[in-house]
Amino acid sequence: MKKSTFTAMSLGTIGGILFALGMCMALIPEWNAFRPGVIMGAAGAVVLLIMAGVWRKMENKAPIRLSGKTVGAVLIGVIGALLLGVGMCLTMVWSNLVLGIVIGIIGIIALLCLIPFVKGLK
Repeated sequence: MKKSTFTAMSLGTIGGILFALGMCMALIPEWNAFRPGVIMGAAGAVVLLIMAGVWRKMENKAPIRLSGKTVGAVLIGVIGALLLGVGMCLTMVWSNLVLGIVIGIIGIIALLCLIPFVKGLK
């Protein structure tokens, strides 16, 4: 395993865990930890952004250019992930099974749309 891959995997795992735990803390009302959850989720997002930069630097890749396509891909990804998460919360936390499944499937479809949007169709 290359050093850059191991570094990206380690930082990605740490950032993903922080982000996921922060989201759980913020969205599960029984925990009463909204503000610490938002802080932990933001810290996880920062670690994930740092991971992307470090990995690109170690692989000698050019920095990410901000274009309309890049911004659109990020927005589709964020909206898809939020819809999937809201669907999961509706199903598991608020016991609204049908609506949660429908919203979750819409989120999965949005995330699947990222593949042809980013890679293109040939």
